Amino acid sequence: MQEHSIQNQIRIAISENRLGACFRVNVGQAWTGERIERNSDGSITIYKPRPFKSGLPEGFSDLFVISPGGFASFLEVKSEKGRPTKQQVNFLEQMQNLGARAGMVRSVSDALNLLRS
Repeated sequence: MQEHSIQNQIRIAISENRLGACFRVNVGQAWTGERIERNSDGSITIYKPRPFKSGLPEGFSDLFVISPGGFASFLEVKSEKGRPTKQQVNFLEQMQNLGARAGMVRSVSDALNLLRS
């Protein structure tokens, strides 16, 4: 099963079990430039392009949950064979050191166990 599908199942389970407010977090890179033109075929041309990163820091977890009482949890969702990046491992460790629930999950069961721990 793909990570996106697992994330969606986890989000539904968090809602159904009233475990808190869950937010899907996107971190990524995009392009901007001096001038952007839309072409007739639907594509775009960027003049003097340069990349920029948007969103939260690299390694931020896929799902961020605020549980009743204001407790923060961070869930890094991976497929059966998926492996976390060094940045993701570091982020989870930093959040755990700050007292938050944080970990890698591969299923709804993993996520619910982490949130209830």
